[in-house]
Amino acid sequence: MKVLFIEDDPMNRRVVRDMLDVAGVGMADADHAELGLRMIDDDDFDIVLVDLRMPGMDGITAIGHIRARTDAKANVPIIVVTADIAPDLRERCVAAGADDVLFKPVAMDALFDAMGRVLARKGGDGLIV
Repeated sequence: MKVLFIEDDPMNRRVVRDMLDVAGVGMADADHAELGLRMIDDDDFDIVLVDLRMPGMDGITAIGHIRARTDAKANVPIIVVTADIAPDLRERCVAAGADDVLFKPVAMDALFDAMGRVLARKGGDGLIV
């Protein structure tokens, strides 16, 4: 399994990488959305995790670019990872094409539960940890 985490904060990327390492899940990361989109062009990922608030392109816009693709990569499971607590946030993320939303700080069990749910919905094998 290979995960891409698009997140501008290096500490958040490290924390999630450490969690995924426990399960033997590989993670690539991008510190801004434009780089993450280029990485999706160049590689295949099983799940994309994306922050909402980043310099330059925000996460909602990045999700829109992924979902607008005309290839199979348009269907990659996307989980938003955010500290934003706006009341309508989950609805906005789902409307943009996100499969799930996690709130920071992310707990390991919540991360793996969300990954398992989105993979199951997309027809994947799910995670065994």
